[in-house]
Amino acid sequence: MAKVASDNVRHSVIAGSWYPGTAAPLKATVDSYLDHVEQMDLGGDLIGLIAPHAGYMYSGQVAAYAYKQAYGQDFQRVVVVSPMHRVYMGRFAITEKAYYETPLGQVEVDSEWVKALRLQLEITMMDYDDEHSLEIQLPFLQRLLPRMKLLPVMMGVQDLDACQALAKGLVQVIGTSKALLVASTDLSHFHPHRRAKILDQVFLNDVEAYDPEGLVRDLASGNTEACGGGPVVAIMLAAQRLGANRARILKYATSGDITGDHSSVVGYAAGVLFKSLSRV
Repeated sequence: MAKVASDNVRHSVIAGSWYPGTAAPLKATVDSYLDHVEQMDLGGDLIGLIAPHAGYMYSGQVAAYAYKQAYGQDFQRVVVVSPMHRVYMGRFAITEKAYYETPLGQVEVDSEWVKALRLQLEITMMDYDDEHSLEIQLPFLQRLLPRMKLLPVMMGVQDLDACQALAKGLVQVIGTSKALLVASTDLSHFHPHRRAKILDQVFLNDVEAYDPEGLVRDLASGNTEACGGGPVVAIMLAAQRLGANRARILKYATSGDITGDHSSVVGYAAGVLFKSLSRV
């Protein structure tokens, strides 16, 4: 690949802190997480993933349960939808850069799909962003789908209307292409472990029931929490229109499972959305 001008690259803002800062240790870390997970037999077609976005020390092994399902797949295009944590840049935002960069190299932003999605939705094009929840998905994708092009969407509004609008727009853009959809989310934040598990179980149940509307209601009522609840709902709705009829939670854990401190934890889940070919 020809060298890309630095000002046209969205450089990593979390390398060396949220995950290893150089290529060899990052590759080894991601591969180790994936090696500790079995790929399941979906009995159908993989369409979407739900993955956490904390530092790899806390949620990397959980994320691997989702990403392992893409092992050996031939997705050429990947859609990652994440929340905005720090700066509100409108209902939806996309980097205006041509590439994302991690220590593993550069990921090409799918300019064709960005243009097509902008015909469907009002999107803020960002010259700079420091959003970790999208970037942190990329090393897993780079190890599994090294030739992919990326459609990276950040959500500033996460209500049902925004989720439905984004899902509709994504389906229009994807059409009959084969694409992997990824929703980036963590679950409840800073509750005691026992309370976190109660809140998070509602999220897990709604996903496994393939009930995005129910998830919206439970998030709004406080029955559950997820900082990327909107991305999950949007990806579930889009995946459903693309044929997904089943969802499965593959792994759940909290930060307390790693640190041993159960007084105030963050919840993490890995999930898969797929089209089951079974009638059972």
